[in-house]
Amino acid sequence: MADTNYPSASTQQTRVNRNRGNKNLIIGILAAGLLGTWGYLLWDKNKSSEKLQFTQSQSTGYMTQRDSIKIMYDEAEMRLDSITGANNNLQGEKSSLQKDIEAKKSEIRKILNDKNATQSQLARARSLITELNDKISNLETEVTRLTGENQELNVANTGLKQEKSDLEQNLQTTQTEKEALIQTVDVASTFSASNIQIAPINEKNNGKEKQTTTAKRVDKLVVSFDVENRIAKSGPADMYIIVTAPNGNVISDASLGSGTLTTRTEGDRPFTSKVPVQYEQGTRKSVQFAIRQNDFQTGNYKIEVYHNGFKIGEGIRSLKKGGLFG
Repeated sequence: MADTNYPSASTQQTRVNRNRGNKNLIIGILAAGLLGTWGYLLWDKNKSSEKLQFTQSQSTGYMTQRDSIKIMYDEAEMRLDSITGANNNLQGEKSSLQKDIEAKKSEIRKILNDKNATQSQLARARSLITELNDKISNLETEVTRLTGENQELNVANTGLKQEKSDLEQNLQTTQTEKEALIQTVDVASTFSASNIQIAPINEKNNGKEKQTTTAKRVDKLVVSFDVENRIAKSGPADMYIIVTAPNGNVISDASLGSGTLTTRTEGDRPFTSKVPVQYEQGTRKSVQFAIRQNDFQTGNYKIEVYHNGFKIGEGIRSLKKGGLFG
């Protein structure tokens, strides 16, 4: 049989088998590529999930750290408020310790209020809170000391108030006693008058004087007496003389220095004359003065002597209508 262009059956089968093998290879390659893509996508997804979890975990830790620092700071501030709020001694001018505490509080608050604060800044805040607590402990010790001193001062102040009250009471008692003593001394320093003499005198043309009891012959009444006091100090003293005429009127004359006297027991009384006396302590002093009138009345003339508002002596002299004695 002659040659022909048609392949033999074995050749065709070989081709079919070759084509089938190539097709299977391509399918395998495509399947492997697809599996690789899926694997990469799955791996990448897992990586992204792990990264997200790490980021979330890191954020959670960051917030937990900030919150814990905030809690630490709040506790420190409450502790500080409990110390300063209950202690009045710290309400005045701030001490250097308090100023240091305020500075640390300010820095801590600044860090906590910063939403973008770094880990380093938060660590700084934690360190400052530790220092703040140490300062608060020192302040607490200072407050305890001041409280103790304040209690001691209160006790001392109470004692001083009692002493003041006692002193005022004693002073009042002393003042009362002093006033009573002054009054006693004042009364005791009043002079006493003795040896009161009232002499009606007739003055002669030749200058001689003679006593008389006849009213119309009397030119003057000479009053004399002695005064003394053992405790009265040396110095001037005024004796007030009240001369009452027979008609009941007190003799008053400007030339005699008449006026009004306030007595201790009789109120105000008109006096005839004020006689100054220069007294020497511990001695007896004689006093004499004269009362002149143009016309003496018949009857009794009463003479009263006053010193320091008290009557210290008196005497009476009678003048008669006629007759001459002595």
